[in-house]
Amino acid sequence: MRKTIRLFILVPVLFSLISCQQSSEDVKKRPNVLFILVDDLGVHDLSSTGSTYYETPNIDRIALEGMLFEQGYAASRVCSPSRASIMTGKFTARHGITDWIGAKSGTAWRDHKRYDKLLPAEYVHALPKTDVVLPEAMKAAGYTTFFAGKWHLGNKGSYPEDHGFDINKGGWEKGSPIGGYFSPWKNPNLENTVYGENLSMRLARETSDFIKKYKDSTFFAMLSFYAVHGPIQTTQNKWAKYREKAVNTGLADAGYSMERNLPIRQVQDNPIYAGLVESMDDAVGLVLNTLDELGLEENTIVIFTSDNGGVASGDAFSTSNLPLRGGKGYQWEGGIREPFFIKVPWLDNTGTRTDYPVSGTDFYPTILDLAGIDSLPGQHMDGTSLKPLLEGKTLPERTLFWHYPHYGNQGGDPSSIVRKGKWKLIHYWEDGSQELYNLEEDPGEQENVQEEYPEISQDLSNKLHSWLAEVNAAVPQKDPEYNPKMDELRDTRITKELWPKLEKERLEFLSETFEPNADWWGSKITKD
Repeated sequence: MRKTIRLFILVPVLFSLISCQQSSEDVKKRPNVLFILVDDLGVHDLSSTGSTYYETPNIDRIALEGMLFEQGYAASRVCSPSRASIMTGKFTARHGITDWIGAKSGTAWRDHKRYDKLLPAEYVHALPKTDVVLPEAMKAAGYTTFFAGKWHLGNKGSYPEDHGFDINKGGWEKGSPIGGYFSPWKNPNLENTVYGENLSMRLARETSDFIKKYKDSTFFAMLSFYAVHGPIQTTQNKWAKYREKAVNTGLADAGYSMERNLPIRQVQDNPIYAGLVESMDDAVGLVLNTLDELGLEENTIVIFTSDNGGVASGDAFSTSNLPLRGGKGYQWEGGIREPFFIKVPWLDNTGTRTDYPVSGTDFYPTILDLAGIDSLPGQHMDGTSLKPLLEGKTLPERTLFWHYPHYGNQGGDPSSIVRKGKWKLIHYWEDGSQELYNLEEDPGEQENVQEEYPEISQDLSNKLHSWLAEVNAAVPQKDPEYNPKMDELRDTRITKELWPKLEKERLEFLSETFEPNADWWGSKITKD
């Protein structure tokens, strides 16, 4: 631990040295980086990862031309913490952003009238300026840095341009597309120019324009879609396409089952969400085509991932992550497993796959390593460079940690997780109970084997709690005003009112006469 502290103290010095030592010749030899981050996209929401409903040929191309990480994880089950981990190379309990920024915590949680047993832990509300985040490291190495889309890492004063991005198009404190997916949207950092313009395509155009302008330099471009976060919206044509596809495939009698706390979607047949996914894929295609047209594809690393699991429960109840359990906000694999692709054109790994467990914290050191930039081990403390895997080599077994001392909107429980090898242990903060899963034999986490393997369970529990103590993790507290009768009444409303309402809504979306409003969320104003 003493060595780590010393390294962290040296980060500002190393950062300054890197900045001073870059020659223009060195920078030109380095690869460009295109980092594509999607919001709320589930691990099975792509054709390349198993969906037979959604159509994503452009994203699939990245997977087919690079390496697909079959056990790729987000660092959190919700957005802001996961995004902060990508930026810092640290697990959430270490950087302190453990919930989506804006979520209520402590006694303020009672405002939701949830009547839960715990008061969620307090958390950091902006990306810490004491960190040398990824775009700052890239900028110091001579890269021109660009950001487009969802930020959600702090209010004004903690926007992308305050953390190393030269250009910011659309990044601010909001985590959803205020005003919707068709112009006019309400975003102070993204001007409305053409009413009816699709937001995902606009962000792609901004990214493409940046690449065209800086094609002769070395760039780090981050395209961070608001899609596919709710409110889910699409055009009438795309809705009709996917409605027909769902009907022709054969509709399931029911779309939901009851998970521990909320109903959860069991089928991928939401035509609105499918259209939203396709629009986002179209936007990815625009940017990839720009790289091809400019002859930049052979010197551009392309990364694709999501910030948390697909929304199967809560929010818009959009998709299903089966056979994985749960979704966004949940402690099970459906909440944290992600599409995770890295394409490095000069490495011979086209169409390869690996089942080595990796995390969003790994992008930072991996990008530095691939770009030939000195690592900052005192900064990206929880990340590992994946370059050896991309080169066909191996990495030693590692331990991954997650910490979410909150309830959230989707039905998950306040809990912390440790994974080592095939074993995953979940610790629940409400009652101290634990679940142990063998992910090789039970990836759907249906069988808690804690009693069968008490020694493994205890070892992982010790590792988890020692690590949480080491990073001074904030934990939730018992609510002295907890009312079990009100809690039970809420559960009854969920099963008797919400669940039937969701089933009815699913069929309405699939009805031939469905129409959200006259102009289809504003998409009919133009041909886009």
